[in-house]
Amino acid sequence: MLKNPETQEDLLARIKVPKILPRFLPLPEKLQTQEKNETVNWMGVPLEQVIAHNLGALFPGMDIQEYHLFRVTRDADLSVQEDEGDDLLLAIEKELRKRRIGGTVVRMEINPTMPSTLKKILMEKLELSEKDVYTVDGLLDLKDLMSFMGLPLTKLKDPNWASTIPQRLRYHGDRIATSDHNKNNEIDFFSVIRQKDVLVHHPYHSFANTVQSFITQAAHDPNVLAIKMTLYRTSGDSPIINALIAGAENGKQVAVLVELKARFDEENNIQWARKLEQSGVHVVYGLVGLKTHTKIVMVVRQEEGHILRYVHIGTGNYNSKTAKFYTDLGLFSSRPELGADLTDLFNFLTGYSRQQSYRKLLIAPVNMRDRFIKLINREIENCQKGETGRIVAKMNSLVDSKIIAKLYEASQAGVKIDLIVRGICCLRPGLEGVSENIKVVSIIGRYLEHSRIFYFYNNAQEELYIGSADWMPRNLDRRVEAITPIEDPDLTKELQEIMGILLSDNRQAWDLQSDGEYIQRCPVENSPELGCHKILMETAVSN
Repeated sequence: MLKNPETQEDLLARIKVPKILPRFLPLPEKLQTQEKNETVNWMGVPLEQVIAHNLGALFPGMDIQEYHLFRVTRDADLSVQEDEGDDLLLAIEKELRKRRIGGTVVRMEINPTMPSTLKKILMEKLELSEKDVYTVDGLLDLKDLMSFMGLPLTKLKDPNWASTIPQRLRYHGDRIATSDHNKNNEIDFFSVIRQKDVLVHHPYHSFANTVQSFITQAAHDPNVLAIKMTLYRTSGDSPIINALIAGAENGKQVAVLVELKARFDEENNIQWARKLEQSGVHVVYGLVGLKTHTKIVMVVRQEEGHILRYVHIGTGNYNSKTAKFYTDLGLFSSRPELGADLTDLFNFLTGYSRQQSYRKLLIAPVNMRDRFIKLINREIENCQKGETGRIVAKMNSLVDSKIIAKLYEASQAGVKIDLIVRGICCLRPGLEGVSENIKVVSIIGRYLEHSRIFYFYNNAQEELYIGSADWMPRNLDRRVEAITPIEDPDLTKELQEIMGILLSDNRQAWDLQSDGEYIQRCPVENSPELGCHKILMETAVSN
């Protein structure tokens, strides 16, 4: 707010701070402490404070009356007409250019010191209502604090973690294949998977030496006929992209579904799609009206006159960078029914198939919602018969109203339910007469909890599933997702141990109360601290 000293006119000026500038500026060396304390020497000042204290340089001759901070969030959805698939890539490129100009403002954050008159002016100019305005007491845009992770403050950081290799994928305890098929007599993925299913748990298990190496080996194996996979998000220097290109150059049929509508990765995925196409990879861009979010790979291999299919079904993206700090699970298997299901699913994704039934997989939007409802109903029915009902489910978000209503019904029937929900949870636990038998915990720690696990007691015939879907309308109704059963007894035991470690956490776990408040767990007196990420790292090393 400015005043012209000559005319006494009140003026309103807006200063837009460009993202190219650093958010925090280090103090000049002459102001830094001389103490031998690395933390103090890296103190910084928020950029907006520096600007605020130098407004006279921006508006010379004006009287600075007051200043206030605000931040807007713009709509990032792409309005793409998908009537003609051949034009989808060009249509998304066009929408991306519009996004750079700026979409509609959908939210404004302000500090509590902003006067109501200025707030109303901004709301009017930005076409916002009162419910679109959020008052933040403190720094705006906290994600910029991530920049501090780049500072060399080793004492304040977690110690480095070197991911391990699962026992069954080790060769003499240290190496697995990363290039030519069975080079130097290193482990043969196909032989191992053919013998028994393998479960990998990232970042405790190395992504590079499991998933990435599996795809790389397939690309160079002379007996591999085809590689098919979905790509939702991948890293900027993706070794998996290079492996797929190598596979096509080696004469294999390589088909990749690249989801161009992966939010904020659209531009990156367009570049990969073009690079893959130029190398002879068959690239498809997904289905009209559906976003392909599933995480699947299928390798078709000729073996002694037979065709065998090897699959990887995961909970996370094929991204070597995020695999270092997202917790995700993946199943390697050669089970014929899973191979047949993925064949049908890829036909659905790359052609005109409208498969409506699957042997083992829960597929959205085809059968997943109904199957989950049936699984919950079965626990309800068992309780009504006087038997035990038990559900444990882990996901990123719980939003779907139909699933929530069914969980409330299960709680009222006596089913004991534990939910591990990292982010948004629209279910309220512990409500009298509604959800007394439901507990909800959110785990926030060193790693981002991204895996999805679903457990149903089933009258002691326990069933476990993993996959790409949360219990949200978008996952169940508007995305292509895959959930696979885990049927190997050793792997079901392993998953139960993982869930037990997560549920027993007393350091990084936050319990959701019936009023919506979260309370962090703390170790009781004289009891050990049980941080699940630390325990799982120790378990991976010991195994």
